[in-house]
Amino acid sequence: MMHCVIWARVSSREQREGYSIDAQLRVTRERADKEGWPIAREFVVAESAKRGAERQVFNQMLKWVKANARKQKIGFILAHKLDRTCRNIRDAVRLQELEDTCDVKLAFVENHFGPGAAGALSFNVMAAVAQYYSDNLRAEVLKGIEEKVRQGWAPGLAAFGYVNVAGDRENPVQLHPVNSNAVRRIFELYATGTKTFEQIGDIMRREGYAYRPSEPRFHRTAVGYILHNPFYTGMVRFRGDLYVGKHEPLIDKATFDECQRLLKRKNRRTNKINHYLAGGMFVCGHCGFGITGEKVVRRQKNGNVHQYVYYRCANVYPEADHPVVRWREEQLEEAILTDLKSLRIEDEEDRQWFRDNLVASLGNEEVLRGERLKSLRRRLADLEAKQKRLLDAYLAGAVDKNTFTATSAQIKEETQKTEEDLQTSKAGPLTGFERVLEVFDLAQVAAERWEVLDKAGRREILDTILLKRTLNATSLETTKKKPFDVFAKGLFSDKSRGDRI
Repeated sequence: MMHCVIWARVSSREQREGYSIDAQLRVTRERADKEGWPIAREFVVAESAKRGAERQVFNQMLKWVKANARKQKIGFILAHKLDRTCRNIRDAVRLQELEDTCDVKLAFVENHFGPGAAGALSFNVMAAVAQYYSDNLRAEVLKGIEEKVRQGWAPGLAAFGYVNVAGDRENPVQLHPVNSNAVRRIFELYATGTKTFEQIGDIMRREGYAYRPSEPRFHRTAVGYILHNPFYTGMVRFRGDLYVGKHEPLIDKATFDECQRLLKRKNRRTNKINHYLAGGMFVCGHCGFGITGEKVVRRQKNGNVHQYVYYRCANVYPEADHPVVRWREEQLEEAILTDLKSLRIEDEEDRQWFRDNLVASLGNEEVLRGERLKSLRRRLADLEAKQKRLLDAYLAGAVDKNTFTATSAQIKEETQKTEEDLQTSKAGPLTGFERVLEVFDLAQVAAERWEVLDKAGRREILDTILLKRTLNATSLETTKKKPFDVFAKGLFSDKSRGDRI
């Protein structure tokens, strides 16, 4: 007597429309009883249960049937209809291979396929139709999601700090009364440039904020997700593009942009702010290991306590000839200051001569700035014309209201940004010309800035100017990034016999 395996599947949409697993099991069990097929096992999946659940259970069924087909005399896989088992051609081929290798056939309550070539053709056609239906349904769902995004709403659940309000078509995404304040606080803390993700998590816990009931602490992943998400500035990200959202922004663009700037150098950040010259800033010149920081506390006989910070090679198993690489923080800071001073042209007359020659060789600054201003004004005119064409299309009925509103908001935002750039004349580097002048000016004041900056600022200036930073037992060696390396050589060339460059 041949046994059968029952397969039942229902999608989220079908569940909403009243279909159920129970109904499929009832009709398949009735068919198995009518045919006299004892049921060896039932495989059931509801797509809403878990993402990817259908594929996992389908693979599990194939594996189990292959392993037990002969032992339990399994002759059929029984389902309600073909589209319950085959949603694409690949599934159909795998089931046909199962029939060829294990002699386990497909059987359906509603679909019947005759023997021979005609039956196989009918089966393949129905499988192709099932795949078309699945692909078309997916395309329609994605189309609906994209239209929702274009109208200014998030494609799924709202980000942390917001709450989805069912039934409110005008304002379906609203601020959470508590979590919204938590988001603002996280951005406020990180924008200072002195807090790591771990430190922010500690502060949020002390201040009584909770990420979720099951996980109250804001762990690193949660903080990183929040800081990277443009949703908090009123934008919706979909497939790599940004759309103007209709939800209320939590964070202003200036704060968000500052946090993104800090995030770009997070791999250079150390969670020990007192050891700001550790964390990948320097390497040992003898073995290549990183330089780490350590704090030493010394108590004197009179009761005074002194704390010192040292930077040493992190190699705990050095070779026998490895020298001691250990610097007091003050000594290392002084060596860095001396190195930065090498970039400066001390003589004021020579310094101005060098800058004047840069301007003369690369072009006139005012001319270049004037060209940039003309470009910005042309951009404003283009945006104004684009806004007019959009309005004409809307009045003519070629563009619907939602599309008009979303596109108009984007144009207005870009117009505002261009107007700001025009007013400040800081729309970004005019050309490579301005960048060279900025580099030259920074090289001349790098040492002065180093002396007044905080620890985070000092790390940033080292990252900007120095390509390699190596500590030996008694010396600091650095390689400057281009074109800072040129300024480090000074105004005179070894081959010029003292002549100016």
